[in-house]
This record gives sequence, structure tokens and C-alpha cells, in this order.
Amino acid sequence: MAGHNHGHTPAAWTGVTIAFIGFCVAGAFTVAANPLGFWVGMVIIVLGGVVGAAMRAAGLGLPKEQQSLPQPQPTAQAQAQTQQ
Repeated sequence: MAGHNHGHTPAAWTGVTIAFIGFCVAGAFTVAANPLGFWVGMVIIVLGGVVGAAMRAAGLGLPKEQQSLPQPQPTAQAQAQTQQ
């Protein structure tokens, strides 16, 4: 587990922080029974995702790694057959 980065990048932190602020705004206005404020909070949440994606596209996120398939290892029986 220590070898994983878990997405600690400026893009991830910024997106999550903006979304958290949006959740707080939406929650506060839900308690206050103000639908307009609630929807403003929802827009802020979506904005957090957009900002995070834009920052990742700008190179501030983790690079996408090529998924390579593991190469099969020859078994002892296969090695014995090739040596005969």
C-alpha cells in the first residue's frame, strides 16, 4: 500500500476541495429550506469535477499508465519439453 500514490495531486486536491465547499453550501441551504441556494451548491459540486478534470488535462494530475498484460512464465514441464 505504501507504494501507491492514491491520487495526491494538485488536480485531485483542488477538485475535492471545491466539491466539499459545494456540499457544505448545499447542505446549509437545505437546512435553511432555500432551494436556490441548494442548487447553487450543486453547481459548485459539478464545478469541482470540471476544474479537477481540466487541471488533470493540463498536466497537474497523475499520468495515465499503459496497462500491460503480465507475460506468462513457462512452467517446469514446458521447459523440460523444449530441452528435449
